[in-house]
Amino acid sequence: MNRRYEGLTQNLVNAGFVAGTTSTYTTTVTTEPVINGKFGTTLGVQTNTASPTTDANTGLAFPLVGPNKATVLVWGTNLAGAIKLVQGSIEDTVPGLTNTVGAFKSAPQFPALPDDFCPMAYQLVRTAPSVVTWQAGTSNWTATGVTCGTMQNVNVLPDRPQIVPAT
Repeated sequence: MNRRYEGLTQNLVNAGFVAGTTSTYTTTVTTEPVINGKFGTTLGVQTNTASPTTDANTGLAFPLVGPNKATVLVWGTNLAGAIKLVQGSIEDTVPGLTNTVGAFKSAPQFPALPDDFCPMAYQLVRTAPSVVTWQAGTSNWTATGVTCGTMQNVNVLPDRPQIVPAT
């Protein structure tokens, strides 16, 4: 018996995740998740919807990202169709200059994903020396000294966040 596809989790449609205004998110298409082989409830088109303020892994507020740091955020839904967000590692960057972010030293690592989670997009975030702290879900995407990369819509997560070209 071929069990190569047993337990497959994947996103079946590009939902068009983009950063909204302030700390919100927008999607342009209804999601279509499959989690551990089961079809999940879809999440309809979202327009400037409040981003999650707690990490789906911990249930706690997202860790603060200090100056000259980078992190990765993974956007997805659970089987019930609720939006979820998880944060990866926080890594040092090459020091930037005042409000200008520095280059990546290395890519932040994707977080472990909850069992009830279908990844749909990921996003890289870097901070400049002028940033005291930045926090996913509450801080502004366009805050001075912060570069929030374009959300990369995915079918499944790649083996690592893609930092070249830098986003």
